Amino acid sequence: MGKFVIRKTNTGFKFDLKAGNGEVIATSEVYTTEDACRKGVASVQRNAPVAAVEDQTAEGFAAEKHPKFEVYTDKAGEFRFRLKATNGQIIAVSEGYKAKAGCMNGVESVKKNAHGAPVVEAE
Repeated sequence: MGKFVIRKTNTGFKFDLKAGNGEVIATSEVYTTEDACRKGVASVQRNAPVAAVEDQTAEGFAAEKHPKFEVYTDKAGEFRFRLKATNGQIIAVSEGYKAKAGCMNGVESVKKNAHGAPVVEAE
């Protein structure tokens, strides 16, 4: 079972969604308040399980409606995903993956772990 870990940064608050093994599978932007960060968590919990996957690395990919996971390659050639809410805002992003299969596994892990995951404060 995954969990959301909220932590304070120098400029605000952010969350990490961690899988059952403790690996970070998605992270958020920095929010100005803890309340806004918790709303971001709720948005991921609500959107991730129903989000379509838009594979932007595939030639002639089909555009999906929001909410959606966008799979893309970064400047370093690594695969990444971002989860966009129904309003089109990015609510969670991944680390870089060397292989597309790893990135797709990350998407599935977020879909599986986000819904109902407990929210805890970083120690």
